[in-house]
Amino acid sequence: MRAQRGPIPWNAVVRGALSAGPILLVAVLADRTSLGVVAAIAAMLAGINDRPGSRRVSVKRIGVPALAGAVGMFVGTTAGEHIGAVPLTVLLTLVGLVAGGVSAVGPVASGAGTQLLVASAIGAGMPLPEEGGLRAVVYLGGACWLLALRLVLPTPGALVGDFRFDGEREAVAEVYDAVAALLDAVGSENATARRVALTAALDHAQDALTGPRLRRYASSAAERRLHAQYAAALPLAEAATALAWAEEAVPGRASAGPRRLAVAVRENTHTGPLPAPARSAPALRALDDALLRAAEAFDRGRGGDLHKRRLTVRGVLRSVFGAGGREYGLRVALCFGASVAVAQALHHSHWYGEHQHWYWLPATTVFLVKPDLGPLVSRVLCRAAGTVLGALVFAGFALMLPRPEGLVALVAVSGALIPVATRHFAAQTAVVTVLVLALVMVGGEPQASVGRITETLLACAIVLIVGHLPMPGQRGGGVRSRLAAASGAAEAYLTHVLRETERPGPREMARPGPRQTERPVPRQTPRPVPQGAGSVVRDTPADDTRARRWTLRREAYRALAEARTAIALAAAELPALARHSEGADEIVAVLEGIVDTTTACAVHLDDSGRLAPEQVQRLTELLDELGRLDEGRGRVGVQLPGVPLAG
Repeated sequence: MRAQRGPIPWNAVVRGALSAGPILLVAVLADRTSLGVVAAIAAMLAGINDRPGSRRVSVKRIGVPALAGAVGMFVGTTAGEHIGAVPLTVLLTLVGLVAGGVSAVGPVASGAGTQLLVASAIGAGMPLPEEGGLRAVVYLGGACWLLALRLVLPTPGALVGDFRFDGEREAVAEVYDAVAALLDAVGSENATARRVALTAALDHAQDALTGPRLRRYASSAAERRLHAQYAAALPLAEAATALAWAEEAVPGRASAGPRRLAVAVRENTHTGPLPAPARSAPALRALDDALLRAAEAFDRGRGGDLHKRRLTVRGVLRSVFGAGGREYGLRVALCFGASVAVAQALHHSHWYGEHQHWYWLPATTVFLVKPDLGPLVSRVLCRAAGTVLGALVFAGFALMLPRPEGLVALVAVSGALIPVATRHFAAQTAVVTVLVLALVMVGGEPQASVGRITETLLACAIVLIVGHLPMPGQRGGGVRSRLAAASGAAEAYLTHVLRETERPGPREMARPGPRQTERPVPRQTPRPVPQGAGSVVRDTPADDTRARRWTLRREAYRALAEARTAIALAAAELPALARHSEGADEIVAVLEGIVDTTTACAVHLDDSGRLAPEQVQRLTELLDELGRLDEGRGRVGVQLPGVPLAG
């Protein structure tokens, strides 16, 4: 129920003011008001998806849901014109089943599912003179207008260096800041929270750099340099995680290097001299090596692997038809289908009176049934409160504002408020309610605030009832699928690292003798770094195994973060839903311990070529604990198959 905090995104506010309002104004002046309403609705929904991030990410975050919305507009309009109430209800229920299953793939897919359902309801329930194909094209054009504003207008982050990079540069800099914060927290009770923050920063930077592109690889020197700077942060993050696992305090100067690298990324400058950390332990030696490699990467900027797996067709199908996709798809289909049926019954019984727009009830249900907007009860309460507030505010404006120019101005103001209102679901609902009521009134519908409030309360009741109905099969499918993904990623990472014990490590000189506990570290001949780094770098051979390890490590931590989010959301539900995910947080905590320990093992293997006894003992304890948790649970359980700890 708490609102998010942060500075006002003024650039997004400007884009919101220039999106739906100007589109509607042009349509009114051209005497094509109905088309302007459709385009403005698309721009409004695109504005909800216009979140902070890079331009490259915004193409996917705004564009993919817009394409799905255009399809939904065509399907809904065509079906509403040619089939009756019962077949229409069945068809939209099937659309809800598909959209719900697809939403389990990820955030972008969830946004696409939302727009598919909302647009199909609007297309079927808003009687406009245009045919479905034209409506779909206009809908897509309205969303593309906001996307064009996002790509063309400058943002504060793009004022440094290349105009094309705004969120990317800041995202990479935040990774180095997060590494420094973790180093400062080593040995303290804040280390775990700092490691979680580092994972979030790496996820954000990885997403910012891997958005859609016309070419497969980075095409400019500036972009290659940014990729190299991100890739150089991965060994630093690995070394910092290993130090946090060891819980040994590090010198204060250890965090100075990553902070200087963060400044260099933000200001697009050279790093300058970097303070060398102590080399008294394997993780500290790894940190020093990573700093030296980062200095070289910053100067040369030859690009780097982003260490992110591409989403395959098999992976998408597994998410759609897995436990989470099936459960959520069925839930969405029942809620959406029930709301369409109720809306159709009220519409054909003339409960609506003269106004024939019945789409509000199913469209409201779509937003209520979305789990990524918060727990079910809080979504319902926020939606009800926001709709009542928005409807009352609009009723007051409708009495005072001239038509249509006053309503067009109200649409523009509401569009500007959406980026700020997205911080709280109730505020977002209030702003969207005002905007949509203004749009439909411009389109010729009489003032209907009371009807919208009643329909919203009906939608809340439908979602509360259906959302707590018993479902076939095991419950907690969303949490279960996230746990399975995290377990599989942890197993792949652990297996890969343990296999490195079978080959000589990069620092291995000879097998240890009877009295030798660790292999000596060879000294390599230093060579000068290109001008600007102010340090030296030791020659390090290219290691595909290490690159593969970093990819698996990133995937494991990302999967764990997603599982944590799903578990926290499920735990905030009412007991009827929350009980199906009880104890899942304990499993994730053990998996996180396994991945952290595996990272410490990887750093130690690079240094000595073998595992330390305390690392083997800790891994064994964690694997045994995971097995006990799995055996003692009947609702949410995962298994990490036994992995041998000796090569």
